[in-house]
Amino acid sequence: MTINIEIFPKYRIAYVRQVGPYGSANMQAMERLKKWAVKKNLLKSAIILGIPQDNPETTPPESCRYDACIVISKNYQIDDSIEENELAEGKYVICKVKHTPEDVQRAWTHIGTFLENTQYQIDNKPVVERYSFEMINNGYCELCVPIIS
Repeated sequence: MTINIEIFPKYRIAYVRQVGPYGSANMQAMERLKKWAVKKNLLKSAIILGIPQDNPETTPPESCRYDACIVISKNYQIDDSIEENELAEGKYVICKVKHTPEDVQRAWTHIGTFLENTQYQIDNKPVVERYSFEMINNGYCELCVPIIS
């Protein structure tokens, strides 16, 4: 598994929020977002983000928020069928991984070991799952862990 460090720019995002226990409902939110993006002809060139907003170890399951997001340009006119926000710029540890439960778990272990052996510390921001159209079609995602040095 390869780990890279990357600085995300400030992103303007359109998103669908799911509130409740993390799991299959997150995938449903992502499907709603992708259907919206297809209608707007945005999906093929898009950066897709999955952002769990809450720590399920400290937040009751029924209150956990998950945002399925797509990066949109500064001048894109958004309609009332979707929400809008910004993702602040920041430095992230990036690990590309096959999007299976087993591979994601291995990636978390790998990222943890990497962080223990470097000067980086996890920043107090949400972890981000990042996808491109190509990655989605090939079953991959990138785990993006916010860091400070």
